[in-house]
Amino acid sequence: MIDCKTFYELLVKNNINFFTGVPDSLLKDFCAYITDNSKNHLLAANEGNAVAMATGYHLATSKYGLVYMQNSGQGNAANPLISLADSDVYSIPMLLLIGWRGEPGKKDEPQHFKQGKITLKFLEILGIPYEILPESIEEVEKTLEKAVNYMKEKNSPYALVVKKETFEKYSLQNKIENKYILSREDAIKLVVDQLGPEDVIVSTTGKTSRELFEYREKLKQSHEKDFLTVGSMGHSSSIALGIALFKSNKNVYCLDGDGAIIMHMGSLAIIGSQKLKNFKHIIFNNGVHDSVGGQPTVGFNVDFNSIAKACGYNLVLKAETEEEVKNNLKLLKEKEGPVLLEIKVKSGARGDLGRPTRTPVENKKDFMGFLND
Repeated sequence: MIDCKTFYELLVKNNINFFTGVPDSLLKDFCAYITDNSKNHLLAANEGNAVAMATGYHLATSKYGLVYMQNSGQGNAANPLISLADSDVYSIPMLLLIGWRGEPGKKDEPQHFKQGKITLKFLEILGIPYEILPESIEEVEKTLEKAVNYMKEKNSPYALVVKKETFEKYSLQNKIENKYILSREDAIKLVVDQLGPEDVIVSTTGKTSRELFEYREKLKQSHEKDFLTVGSMGHSSSIALGIALFKSNKNVYCLDGDGAIIMHMGSLAIIGSQKLKNFKHIIFNNGVHDSVGGQPTVGFNVDFNSIAKACGYNLVLKAETEEEVKNNLKLLKEKEGPVLLEIKVKSGARGDLGRPTRTPVENKKDFMGFLND
């Protein structure tokens, strides 16, 4: 396994000292280290943004930035990698550090299987050379030297693909502490308890969907009213919009996260433009990427309510306490959409939080059955 400090120092030694990207569970230890120790580290809204920032960094300094991502983020990164950084366009060198979720032969969640199979092929199609990051620091040093020489000679991106448990454990020291009382899980329970018999939920990827699933289990309720989004971070609100457009007889509640909504914030403008009476948007804002190590988002610096209002939402509300959540949920139910409620919650989740026991396809079939009953 690789010590995060040693790897970071090797990067700096090779004149790579600007870091940007979207945190990943396989990279969380290294991401935590640079969050604590690098002055030139900026979390991106999405992976495409990170590639663009690394491009700007190179234009300004002639140096190579490091862009980190989960392999699921390759899709977001593809456009600027192909149409901006590619040698046939601007020829911009940068080092990509990619967490290999769904690696063939390794146990993982369903949303990672396909991406794991095509991770290396994807890089080959893009014409980006790569190596699997070795686990010995001596081999890492050789690999970095090879990567830097390639970027220097070809002025093009180079990728390092990271397997599970490559990095040694490192715990984030500069954790975001907030004053909020409610946990996200408790806030989800308050929302579910207020729903009507025909209301449906589209929940964002990560722990939000896991907590929703477990609460339905605790209540011994069916899961047919919930679409539990896996993968596709930042797209839950657009999924909910697509449903709301064609199921006007049902209120559609999108349970979103601050990191997810920031990733594709343009969706708010499209939602607001449609003036759908049945669209109810709830953002659980804890200021961190909770599922991948707790690295900070800019969620507490963003006025989601003002943005939503400017995008055409009919009503925007905020809540922090249980009483505020309950009162504002009543207003949310009564007011024609699109409406938004931002609930500020504390970070973290239960250590024993499980995962859905039904497959995504089973979830889809049950949900469609309810929608079309």
